[in-house]
Amino acid sequence: MEKGLANATQALFTGCSAGALSMMLHCDDFRARFPQEVSVKCFADAGFFLDEKDISGKRSLWSLYDRVIHLQNVRKVLPKDCLANKEPTECFFPAELIKSIRTPMFILNPSYDSWQIRNVLVPDSSAPDKSWLSCKENIRNCNSTQVEVLDGLRNKMVNDLKVVEDKEDWGMFIDSCFTHCQSLSGVSWHSPTSPRLENKTIAEAVGDWHSGRSQGAKEIDCKYQCNPTCNSLPPPRDVTAFNRVEIY
Repeated sequence: MEKGLANATQALFTGCSAGALSMMLHCDDFRARFPQEVSVKCFADAGFFLDEKDISGKRSLWSLYDRVIHLQNVRKVLPKDCLANKEPTECFFPAELIKSIRTPMFILNPSYDSWQIRNVLVPDSSAPDKSWLSCKENIRNCNSTQVEVLDGLRNKMVNDLKVVEDKEDWGMFIDSCFTHCQSLSGVSWHSPTSPRLENKTIAEAVGDWHSGRSQGAKEIDCKYQCNPTCNSLPPPRDVTAFNRVEIY
């Protein structure tokens, strides 16, 4: 705040991947640091991690989150209304976090999130065979049975996001691309070959939401292979999580 943030008239708090999850945990606290007349919004890119069993039937991400909560004493920043009825680990997942967040937020996520397919659905600990190793490396290598499993991951994300429909000042852009953080690359963010929903790039959808031109724009893509604008994206790679604050 001493470096100039206290003088902001608008602030956008963003994060990518695990940085987006961190942003969700602290979004309302960040909002509380400003006077009410300051416009504060949050933007989560590829942080909507799912509590989904892997192909071996284990809840690998749940186990990881459970260790993180105990190691870093995360419980103190989890929603109290969630903790009253659920285990802390469940309250660490975005599906529960977003129920309590009051600050306007935009959620950007691919429904076939490459990081989650590789590390949640088909982690190395699940002992995938050669077919699954090829599938998780590139969704185009998946057979029809495997695509059905990936569709299940997509359907859970769509179902968990239904709560956003009732939040008027929220927005979301859930495409069916096989990728991860999409705000880091100009190709996916805003270019002639960017993914589009309702003929809008991600940048246009986020910009319209942030400026108030289309308050509450919530777009969810159809299933894999239905959106040709996903085909131009380069092969996804794992990224380093980060948080960012933009001041206006």
